[in-house]
Amino acid sequence: MHTFPPNKKIILYDGFCNLCDSAVQFIIKRDKKDIFRFVALQSELGIAICKSIGISFSKMDSLILFEPKVAYFYKSSAVIAIGNELGGIWKLSPLFRLIPIFISDALYDFVAKNRYRLNGKKQKCMIATPELKAKFL
Repeated sequence: MHTFPPNKKIILYDGFCNLCDSAVQFIIKRDKKDIFRFVALQSELGIAICKSIGISFSKMDSLILFEPKVAYFYKSSAVIAIGNELGGIWKLSPLFRLIPIFISDALYDFVAKNRYRLNGKKQKCMIATPELKAKFL
């Protein structure tokens, strides 16, 4: 298995999705503590991580937050955990846990199923600029 940078949390995302790309850019701009690294779900590493933590291919339409040797989160739980790490106003994201998970995940699933129709799809995964390359595994 891959050796991950210590003390980093890995965000797995759909590398072909414009909405997911926007979310990655949003997180990068607000990741002042340099907590996150990013991996496209479709990459060899993304597939290997999903297999190693037991996530089936059918769940790979979700944003996944992977904390090596600790835990993983997906769907709305991942969004809340990521927001909590960003600080500032985003530190309030755990308040969304007051919404029952079946409701927040249903909303997440609706957006995930319609993400290409709503925001388009790339022909290939984003290529990181030299300054952002260290953020991607």
